[in-house]
Amino acid sequence: MRTAAALLLLAVPTFVPRLDDPRIRYYEAAPRDLVADLDRRLADGTAKLEFGEKWGYLESVLRELKVPVSSQALVFSKTSLQVAKISPEHPRAIYFADDVYVAMVRGGLIELAAVDPTLGAVFYTLEQKKAAQPRLLRRNAECLNCHFTVNTSYVPGFLTRSVHANAAGEPMVESGSYLTDHHSPIVQRWGGWYVTGTHGAERHLGNVFANGSGKVDVERGANVVDLKGRVNAAQYPVPSSDLVALLVLNHQVQLHNLITRLGYEFRLGRTEWKDTVESVVRYMLFADEAQLRYPVAGTSPFRAEFEARGPADGRGRSLRQMDLDHRLFRYPCSYLIYSESFDALPDEPKQAVYRRIWEILNVTGPLAGYGRLSADDRRAILEILAATKPGLPAYFRP
Repeated sequence: MRTAAALLLLAVPTFVPRLDDPRIRYYEAAPRDLVADLDRRLADGTAKLEFGEKWGYLESVLRELKVPVSSQALVFSKTSLQVAKISPEHPRAIYFADDVYVAMVRGGLIELAAVDPTLGAVFYTLEQKKAAQPRLLRRNAECLNCHFTVNTSYVPGFLTRSVHANAAGEPMVESGSYLTDHHSPIVQRWGGWYVTGTHGAERHLGNVFANGSGKVDVERGANVVDLKGRVNAAQYPVPSSDLVALLVLNHQVQLHNLITRLGYEFRLGRTEWKDTVESVVRYMLFADEAQLRYPVAGTSPFRAEFEARGPADGRGRSLRQMDLDHRLFRYPCSYLIYSESFDALPDEPKQAVYRRIWEILNVTGPLAGYGRLSADDRRAILEILAATKPGLPAYFRP
């Protein structure tokens, strides 16, 4: 369950939109996400998926969607569509880029989810059977059971959970669980996940199983740099479940939901959208981010590959540059400001987000509620955005 402190950081929405509302048309509208685009290209022959001997279509799907294999995160808790096939010996592998997620369970389907610019999260599966023309099947009912709830801000969205899982991977619900994002202290994260990386004296819930009373020996799961003895890493494209990738994953899923929620509220004529603007801005600027008490590092090329994607300003600065000593990013403004879903927001709420960000970044003295943004941080973020963000209002530029 989410702690009381975390509930205060993000207001729990009470309005539940109807997905069949003509202003939303979640089921009827043709999706415009990356997976839908891939399926269209498969249908017209401009794209082709290759079936490999070890992982079926997985590697080919990751290439087509430009998803880095270094983002691999392994989940051994039975908390997804394919629960019967998941176990600590055969964890579910998740891969992600800014707007798309791919998951594989050995012997099962490939699951895909992507961010449509106006619909929010859209879900698909791909059969792991060699076919002359493989196609991606859109899934609604099964996925929305978990991905359209209060846990996703009542929009089709995403979530990362941390659970106390036993040696069979079964969540021990009575012991509690957490919805995790960048507000969450590390000590609450990654129960039911494998985690490779170093984090000093910090502790998390990953890599270990809960005993009969639901207790977890966090010492046994700490600072694990390889998965030998825990899982056969040769079953997966890379031998890691990178800590830094997990930090980024925890950050971006919640912001996807907030952006989608803002768009839904405005298009449905809800007055709540003006309050949601502040939630989006606070999240984008990491106002309530849980601070890192010790430096952290991953075990894969994920960090270097993520940072290299830029864009960077004339001084080489980028919103993707990481800190990892005290916080996730060197310049605390989310890279999802470059995303298509953010750009596709209706103009009035998008301009309200821009204006609020500009107001915060231009405060010269103490800043209530944003005290972790130093004057140097604010100046650098302004300069990076002015140099790299297309469509930025003119008042951002010197």
